[in-house]
Amino acid sequence: MSATPSATPSATPSATPYVSAGHDGSAHPADGRPGTAPTQAELLDFVRRTAADAELVDSLPLDPEGRTWIRLDGPGGSEAWLIGWPPGTGTGWHDHADSVGAFLTARGELKEHALAARLPTDGWKTLELTEGVDRERRLPAGEGRAFGRHHVHEVLNESSEAHAVSVHAYYPPLPRIRRYSRSGHVLRLEQVESPEDWQ
Repeated sequence: MSATPSATPSATPSATPYVSAGHDGSAHPADGRPGTAPTQAELLDFVRRTAADAELVDSLPLDPEGRTWIRLDGPGGSEAWLIGWPPGTGTGWHDHADSVGAFLTARGELKEHALAARLPTDGWKTLELTEGVDRERRLPAGEGRAFGRHHVHEVLNESSEAHAVSVHAYYPPLPRIRRYSRSGHVLRLEQVESPEDWQ
């Protein structure tokens, strides 16, 4: 979702990372408007086009134990990743702070659990969630979604035998990732990661 966000980008990556020099961006140019921030729709379009690049998707080494990833050049200065998900892996609950983003499944199927509620940005350790805030969606190959700031979710590959591969993009490049634990309706802030933790 470079190096280690533990259990991640919406996925950012975690566990034994594979780091490459990245993608040169030639197949997926930026939006062509210098100095403008990419919109959620443009990020979703980028991840859709990138996921359709079979050669790039095939270049990602897959590991049976942990997620692998390649950092990509996203549009308009965004941060982007190609991520491989072994069977049974997931990110844990997290958000991407002030970044908007998009992700799309290129191979296999992912599942997203999300909260349909905006959380306070700072100053809390534990929150009690109200009824009806949980959302769930299945994202088979070719399906994805965009999301706004402070989107709290977890992403999972629930398959017991098949890898999944996905493409993710964030703008601005992730300033931090907040990780949470959840027990019933109680969400607890466990850790705040900054870019130096996974670059």
